[in-house]
Amino acid sequence: MQRLMFACVATLGLGSLAYTIACAMGHAPWLEMTATFGGMIYPQAGPVVQIGVTALLLGICFFLPSNARIMALENSHRRFQIAMEDVARAYRLSHAADREGVFKMRSEFDSVRERIAYLRDHPDLAELEPSVLEVASQMSHVSKDLAKTYSDSSVNRARDFLIQRQQEIEDFNDRLDAAKATAAEMRVWVDKIELEESVAQAQLTRLNEELADILPELHSSEDAPLIPPRKAPHDAQATTNDWDEAPDFTDKDGNRIVALLARRAAE
Repeated sequence: MQRLMFACVATLGLGSLAYTIACAMGHAPWLEMTATFGGMIYPQAGPVVQIGVTALLLGICFFLPSNARIMALENSHRRFQIAMEDVARAYRLSHAADREGVFKMRSEFDSVRERIAYLRDHPDLAELEPSVLEVASQMSHVSKDLAKTYSDSSVNRARDFLIQRQQEIEDFNDRLDAAKATAAEMRVWVDKIELEESVAQAQLTRLNEELADILPELHSSEDAPLIPPRKAPHDAQATTNDWDEAPDFTDKDGNRIVALLARRAAE
């Protein structure tokens, strides 16, 4: 019935206001009635009565919000029971404030009282009962050491440290990639040099083989005496022309021409 009367009064007040405004603008007729007061007759009392009733209904409508709050409070008192959702919500807000460093009291009584005062003034917990706030405050006081350990400042420092370590790891990976690229480049360079050396050695070996095929006497003459032995003076057939008929294996200074030519060919 209270809800029904609440809706009726609100509807009548708003309807009377709208109809009176329409009458004042000429879109609807005014109330017509004749009133007698103190022996005097008032033939145009209809608009006055209509405006008065409209003002009365609007004045009653201004009391409807406070009546709604009273009704909600009565319903909450009749249906009150400690719900874990409400306690968890209050504890979550208290614990978050504790992590931010809002509470400074150290003793248990002062700490709990400080938390109750904070939760009572919080706009999101205005509908909760004091016993719920007390339970949440006691739970928050028990977990104050946990809130101090995982405070926002400590978490921010840990997060900054992890971000710095992550940046260092990324920088190290960049340097490692650069070192790998340099090592791979040097490996290719070394392989290229070794290939060129092997090609040059193969060419040198092939050149020696070609020289051995073209000039076989150069290799066989290295073990042979370069200057032919002189004939003994007592040899009757030895003459001074034997030196001119000897193979030309030495120069005038006595150097070995064949060995010199072989060494130059090898180089």
